[in-house]
This record gives sequence, C-alpha cells and structure tokens, in this order.
Amino acid sequence: MSGHTRMAPVDVTWLRMDRPNNHMVIVGVIVLREPVDLDRIERTLEARLLAHDRFRRKIEEHGGTYYWREDARFDAKRHLRRARLPGEAGKAELQRFVSELAVRPLDPRHPLWQIHIVEGYEEGVALVLRIHHAIGDGAAMMRVLLDLADEDPDAPLHGVEWADASEESEHPFRPPWDVLAPLIEKVEGGVKASTDAARTALGLVRNPSDTRKLLRDGANVAAELAWLLMMPMDSPTRLKGELCGEKMVAWSAPIPLPEVKAVGHALGCTVNDMLLSSFAGALKTYLESKGDPTEGVEVRALAPIDLRPPGRAKTLGNQFGIIAVELPVGMANPLARLEEVRRRMLALKRSYEPVVTLGLVTALGYGPKLVQDRLFDLLLSRATAVMTNVPGPQRPLYLGGAAIDQIMFWVPQSGEIGMGVSLLSFNNRVQLGLITDAALVCNPDEIIEHFQPEFEQLLYHALLHCGHEDAPPPRRAPKPKQNTRKQKPAVLRVNEVAVDPPPTRPRRRARAKAPEAV
Repeated sequence: MSGHTRMAPVDVTWLRMDRPNNHMVIVGVIVLREPVDLDRIERTLEARLLAHDRFRRKIEEHGGTYYWREDARFDAKRHLRRARLPGEAGKAELQRFVSELAVRPLDPRHPLWQIHIVEGYEEGVALVLRIHHAIGDGAAMMRVLLDLADEDPDAPLHGVEWADASEESEHPFRPPWDVLAPLIEKVEGGVKASTDAARTALGLVRNPSDTRKLLRDGANVAAELAWLLMMPMDSPTRLKGELCGEKMVAWSAPIPLPEVKAVGHALGCTVNDMLLSSFAGALKTYLESKGDPTEGVEVRALAPIDLRPPGRAKTLGNQFGIIAVELPVGMANPLARLEEVRRRMLALKRSYEPVVTLGLVTALGYGPKLVQDRLFDLLLSRATAVMTNVPGPQRPLYLGGAAIDQIMFWVPQSGEIGMGVSLLSFNNRVQLGLITDAALVCNPDEIIEHFQPEFEQLLYHALLHCGHEDAPPPRRAPKPKQNTRKQKPAVLRVNEVAVDPPPTRPRRRARAKAPEAV
C-alpha cells in the first residue's frame, strides 16, 4: 500500500466529532490476573497492532480532504507505555487511572492510539487501551483485542492479517449529490447483519421495477430521518446538563452469562432485554436515592448497530448505524419494565433507522464541519446517553502467555452527552461499564451497585415462574404500582443481539410502516 490513503467520509465524520469536553476515544481495559513477562507483552502488542496500517499512520488534512499518512517519526515506545498504580494498586486506583486517561486527547501529530501497561495490578497486569473512533468502531476494536490474544498460552508470536474496508485510495472523489452511492453500498454490505427493513430496502434497490414499493420505502426513510432530527426531548434528569469535561469510570462485577440466558428463557425475553431492563432499574434507584421523582421518566440512549456483513467481518473503520433507545426508567414493577423493554426492542424489525443514520453519517463526511456540528447537536440534544453492547468470545484467551481475566471498555460520548453505557460479554460472563461526566454523576459506582440487584429481582421472579416456591426473596421487593403514563416505545438492537419483538410506535404515527422483508 502506498504511503498515504484517503479517509472514508464516515471515518472523517467521527474524526471531526471531537469536542474539548468529549474526545471520541474508545477506552478499554484488559486484566491479566497473573504475573507476566512485560517485554513479551510489548513484543506481542507491537507485532500484531503494527501489522495494520492505521496503527502506523497519522491523519493529515489538505484542502478539506483527510488522509491516512505514514508517520515518518513513528516510535512504538511513544504508544506503548508502562505505568504503576499508587497505594494498594487495586480496583479503585485503576478506576482513577482510567478516568484520568479518558480526558486526555491523543496527539494528532502521530497515530491516534496508545496502550498503557500497568504493572502490579492486583498481582497481575492491566492494559489500558485508548484508540480513536476514526480508526474503528466498537466492533472493530473487539476484533483488535481478539487478534492480540491467543487461545493457547504457549502460542508463538506472529503477526495478523487485517483489512481496511472503508479506505478510499482507489476511488475518485464523489460529489455531494452522489451521497446515495455510499448508502446503497453500506446497505449491500450490511444486509445480513441488519434488520428485516434493511433487507427490504436492498431488495428494492435491486428490483427498481416495483415503483410503488420503492416510493413507499422512500417515504419511510424520509420519515425515519425526520423523526431522528425532530423527536421530542427525553425526560429532564440530573443525568443531563452542562459538562465539566472531567470523566469518571466504573464497572460491575461479572455476571454469569448462562444464568442471564436461563432467566431470559424463563421470562420469554432476550439477554439484551434483561440487561437493559436491569440498567433502567438501576437508574431509577439511583435517581430516587438523590430524592428525584421518577414517575414517567424516559431516558433515551443512542445505540450503534454493526452493519458489517459476514464476508467483511475482519475490517477496521466505522460501519454501523444508530438507533434511539428509550429506557422506561419510570416503571417501578421489574416484570412490567422488562416486558416494556422487550416490546420496544421488537419494533426494530420495522425500523430503517440504522440504514438512515449510516447514510447520514457518511454524507456528513463529504460536507463542511459546521453542517456536521449543527446536525449532530440537534440529534444529541435529544438523548441522555450513548449505549453499546459488544459481544466478546465465549472462551478463555491468553495474552503474552497469561490468562485474560476481564475485558472492559467505555464508549465515547458525543456533543453534550455526559454518560456512556457499555455492555460486554466475554468467556461466559457479562459486565456493565459506565463512564460519566463528573458534573452530572461524580461517582458512577452509585449506579453500578444497583445493576446486579436489579438482575437478581428478575432471577427471583424466574424461579417463581419455574415453580421454585422456596426461592429466597429479592433484595428489594418490587413495587406493585405501575406507571400508567402512555409510554413512548423505542427500539433497540445493540451490536450482537438479534431482536425478536412490538410492531408499532404509538407516538410516531406520522411515520409509515415498513414493508415486509423480501
């Protein structure tokens, strides 16, 4: 490959989304619970990361066009750094260290990534990764982590093969009015990983003779875009407000994934339903602990959906759409809340939002930054959080010969959003990660601590459902009173979870119903 490559418009959009109080940097932690040869760790990281061009290239802008260019002054030591935690070098100290790193911008004069190797963390090692969103999205970063690791602790050191699906070195410049081309291309590429509606849209592109269906779909796409840009604000809570730029991170203890699946099966819902409902309950308890009213509260989060097809799974870049998720925080009864979450998620099968937002983000990469900022400010002002769910491998992995105990990450926030919610499953365990702006939530552990008890509420009801009358009582008995306020159904499918549930959105009547999949 030549020394420079033109950036894809969709990656340009995420590059230009940096704000002084919100940097578009994905932060991750890999915990190794045993001593390890640090030199071997560094050699492994260097060999496998630098096999990919983007980890050796900086970004340059010339005349409004952005390029990946080889860094003539590249030095791996600048990006691979060693650190030690103060005091007891435990979880609290690691959380403070990660929080401090989360607010530091990456040096734009060099490739936009950095890994800190933290020695002596709980008698093992922790790796803190910071990678700019322009290099890749959450699904791409999981693939980076997988390629750093081995399934055999004695595996030899070797490089890996990568692909950059979104680089445009061989494509001429396309004018702004040709913006539908990348949209169609993304639909083509993401069809097998997207929704029924996306499959329908692709079928219409391939069979334009069906004029009535094509026009109907065009109206639906326009309605989705109008809804995203003009949807009402979610509930005003202490989780929204002016940001200070200081970040705080926290993560939950692992929950056994087979246990979550078993409870979901007993209650007739998906793993994603369970996790989202439990998080909504945790937010409710947190707000009530601060003396805030919660009746009728809806918290909206923007969630990505991976649109990569199976044939292009091992690629970097950004290839995802966005869904607006409304969490029924105001519902007190845990079973009613779970059912409402499940019902809302099912509506995604009728949604064009992932395809529409990917096309919009791609289009904005062609235009001036001012237009991008105005549109995203409009969208982001209507949400409280960014939320993502990334599936990891459900098997043991090793890095530098040491077993990986935990993998966690924190999604970056955009605009004036001050909360990022991350769900990640690895080795048959699932964890919740939370990053907040300190002006809104100065101690995210106060939210995290309610997550597992909310899940245990659902576990208790699942045991009762299965006829185990001797099940222990839940930690906090559910209130029988339900919120009778008409709920605004939202939809969700976070990256890996297939959705299967409500066909209508009562408050979005102006939007046409999507056709059945072909």
